[in-house]
Amino acid sequence: MPQFDPSTFSTQIFWLVLTFLALYLILWKVVLPRISGVLEQRQEKIEDDLNRAEKLKSEAEEVLADYRRSLDDARATAQADLKAAADEMAAAAAERQASFNAELAAKTNEAEARIAKAQEEALGNLKSVAVEAASAATARLIGVELAESEVQAAVDQSFGGGS
Repeated sequence: MPQFDPSTFSTQIFWLVLTFLALYLILWKVVLPRISGVLEQRQEKIEDDLNRAEKLKSEAEEVLADYRRSLDDARATAQADLKAAADEMAAAAAERQASFNAELAAKTNEAEARIAKAQEEALGNLKSVAVEAASAATARLIGVELAESEVQAAVDQSFGGGS
């Protein structure tokens, strides 16, 4: 094997050093700057992506806060509308109840007036029947015909004293 021949060691070492230096220079001047450039670009892209993600996250949080605020406002508005509708319905019911009560009171007063009128008519008829019955009873029992005014006064006194 020629590589293990000690007489060629010096030339082999020379070419080894020369090749190593050439590769080292090529790596140092060409390859490593490209690799470091790619790594820097990657790092910048990652940082940009992280910054964008942070910005988007803060925007999303703002949108979420706005959404929650809008939702709370909508709920408050809905509750206010429901309360207003309930108050309106209660007012309408109270108005209907008051109208019904007034109508009922008017009908009750009208009915009481009719009852009082009927009662007066009945009492008037009862008095005239009582006057006739008393005149007839006095005439039959005692045999005396009294004047109608006397019988009327006696009946009026008995009706006035009895109530």
